[in-house]
Amino acid sequence: MPAMIWIELLRPFTLLPPLLGMWSGAAGAYGSGAMASLSPWEILWYLLLGSLSATLLNGASNVLNQIYDLDIDRINKPERPIPSGRVGRVAAGRYCAALYAVSIGVSFGIQPAGRPEVFWIVVLTAFLTWIYSAPPVRARKHWWLAPLVIAIPRGGLLKVAGWGMLAPTFSDSEPWLLGAVFFLFILGAASTKDFSDLRGDRACGVVTLPVRFGCRQASRLMAPFYVLPWLMVLGVLLPFRFLRVEPTAGYAFAAFMLLASLWVARHLVLSGERLMERHIGEAAWKRLYGLMMVAQVGFAVLYLAFGLR
Repeated sequence: MPAMIWIELLRPFTLLPPLLGMWSGAAGAYGSGAMASLSPWEILWYLLLGSLSATLLNGASNVLNQIYDLDIDRINKPERPIPSGRVGRVAAGRYCAALYAVSIGVSFGIQPAGRPEVFWIVVLTAFLTWIYSAPPVRARKHWWLAPLVIAIPRGGLLKVAGWGMLAPTFSDSEPWLLGAVFFLFILGAASTKDFSDLRGDRACGVVTLPVRFGCRQASRLMAPFYVLPWLMVLGVLLPFRFLRVEPTAGYAFAAFMLLASLWVARHLVLSGERLMERHIGEAAWKRLYGLMMVAQVGFAVLYLAFGLR
């Protein structure tokens, strides 16, 4: 079987935001002065381990989702490896299990403060990605539970795990507050991916936000979550000095993200019922990913250039 099929199963484009999230979290630990006493080689080693663990874990969750979404993908995305018959479900299941095992195993080697904090975050994340796709919970089927189960690992815990590559996290509130910013964002924005999948979801009994409320109302419910995180940064985290960054630079970055998020949210709402058209829905999803990656890179630059070490 060609190697490219296994790479295709990982859905490579979706692997970049978690990777940037890990690096951005590590940049925060370094720029804030929270980093443990590490040599340059230790820093590089932990960054490599963390990047590998995050990439494999996200890939594993993507494969798992395709295994349990087979009936849906036959309608929405028949060209994918499993519904097209290029990869069997049993082979995909073994591949998925191996990815989870290696990701969790690798994470145990990340102990900058002598404690396996990242390991426990990865274990919890793996569990949440499992209950999202797999029975008996299959949170994917519930419009209110699915965004929550996505937002905890891909929003909140991702930033904390990135910070934990270089610094303690269980004794420091800052990485958790940063994680809360991305948790809020993903909580509302995660359902963006469901617009273009509406036909298959509805046919297979998966009640996503667009299925439950329709595209127009769903977009209006989601839009505030694009901007609330940046209001939180501007109104709480920076004024009360919860973030160890130079305030002026912090305000400038948060204001930029607020404006960019308002633009994306406005575009989402104006698209209305057209979001169920595949190319319109996928464009909204790509704008979401772009905004998330800009936020991750922006926080990394903010801490590296204006951190209060």
